[in-house]
Amino acid sequence: MAAKNDKKRVYTFEEGNGKGKKLLGGKGAGLCEMTRIGLPVPPGFVITTETCIDYNRLGKNLPEGLMDEVLKGMKYVEEKTGKGFGNTKNPLLVSVRSGSAISMPGMMDTILNLGLNDATV
Repeated sequence: MAAKNDKKRVYTFEEGNGKGKKLLGGKGAGLCEMTRIGLPVPPGFVITTETCIDYNRLGKNLPEGLMDEVLKGMKYVEEKTGKGFGNTKNPLLVSVRSGSAISMPGMMDTILNLGLNDATV
């Protein structure tokens, strides 16, 4: 496990901007910028490209403290939407999209409607 890292690994869409492609990836920076200028974007967050590099460097192990930041991001989305991830009565459904600083259409996975399960459908 890596030593404790104090750099920020998770940015809400409200915290980033369109100039952060290298750090947030193209999609992430775009969503942050659309949020910044007031377009209707559902709340969300981005895990930095640096974190992906660290993950690979660590032999595909999560960097220390990352899961705490992700859980904080999920809590933020739950509070903004009034929904709960795993809540059977009012489920929060999320999409997970990979991105990079350069466009690579069709090369990366997307997971839609994460949060659906037998109890929510």
